[in-house]
Amino acid sequence: MQEPTAPLRQDGQSRQIASAADLTVAADGVLGRLREKAPRVHCITNSVAQNFTANVLLALGAIPSMTLSPVEIGSFVKRSDALLVNLGTFGTERREATSIAVNAAVQGDLPWVLDPVFVDRAPPRASYARDLLFLHPTAMRLNAQEFAALAETETSEEAVAAFAREHRVTVGLSGAKDLIADGSRAVTLANGDPLMAKVTAMGCAASAMVGACLAVERDALIATSSALLIAGVAGEIAAETAQGPGSFAVGILDALHSIDGAALAARARITWNG
Repeated sequence: MQEPTAPLRQDGQSRQIASAADLTVAADGVLGRLREKAPRVHCITNSVAQNFTANVLLALGAIPSMTLSPVEIGSFVKRSDALLVNLGTFGTERREATSIAVNAAVQGDLPWVLDPVFVDRAPPRASYARDLLFLHPTAMRLNAQEFAALAETETSEEAVAAFAREHRVTVGLSGAKDLIADGSRAVTLANGDPLMAKVTAMGCAASAMVGACLAVERDALIATSSALLIAGVAGEIAAETAQGPGSFAVGILDALHSIDGAALAARARITWNG
């Protein structure tokens, strides 16, 4: 594992990042703290994604919880280190649970992630996601189509930066290249493999990974970039031995379990626009 080139604060979190190399080192630090602290991430996620998301978090070193019961979700969130709100398969129970969970996160000053799944396909869902933005999620992970529907504008780096500034949120835009922006800084990641698009819930799990990284890293741009970099590199490692989507889904869990700073340093393809 490479020696750190970016100094750390006494709490172990990253100081100012000034280059792609600094960000790679910071991601290694985030990964190490995640495994050391094993943060709890409460996930409101769609029914298709629950099992895979839980396994991804466990492989990474975090502890998932998934309850949707309005009676108990507030207590679960208060005892967690981060919250994921994913709007997939979004019915009455999930909406009620989301309101309780987000209020608990806000009151407890916990980081939370918004994943506005399929807001491009359902205008009422897009409207609800815009309402949630007023509660200031720490980060948001979505794709270009979802962003265009939510922001009501064409997707571009400039539009993403403007949206991040307006809503005071770090945006992780997933695609062939991932764009992470907080309104003043931007990062482009070119890691990953096409097989990642062939496995259900890969994006949902990546959003949960953002939550796990936010639990150990207060800088949301570093946390979001770290999560998506780790996911992309793990995808590349898994694809090297996969025979298809089925073996890939198993392989990425193994890759997340064993990934280290040396793998990140060797494979990271980062453009830093800080």
